[in-house]
Amino acid sequence: MDQKVQRYYELKQQQKEIEQQLSELRSEIVSHCSERHASELEFDQYKVKIVHQERKEYDDNKLYTAVVDPSVWRMLSKADPSKIASLIKLNFISEDKIKDTYSIKKISLLQVDKK
Repeated sequence: MDQKVQRYYELKQQQKEIEQQLSELRSEIVSHCSERHASELEFDQYKVKIVHQERKEYDDNKLYTAVVDPSVWRMLSKADPSKIASLIKLNFISEDKIKDTYSIKKISLLQVDKK
């Protein structure tokens, strides 16, 4: 068991290092595309695509004020965008009621495919 724990620890360390390298490379690639005002670029064997998305970031205090029904808050417990979207789709809460409780965050997703 000691070897399994040791191996797990080593793999987690590698994972952290790989995630850091991926983050740095992602930033450089997105920056490169941004400088060229391009959402898609092709290289020898790879195609790079930047997909822009908007995500809502809720303010817990504002949301709590807008949605005072305790039964709804028990379902939320914390401002989770996917749970809130589900509650809107199920008509537990209305989009109008919570329109001032979030801000829109624009993000860029990087997709790299091999040709």
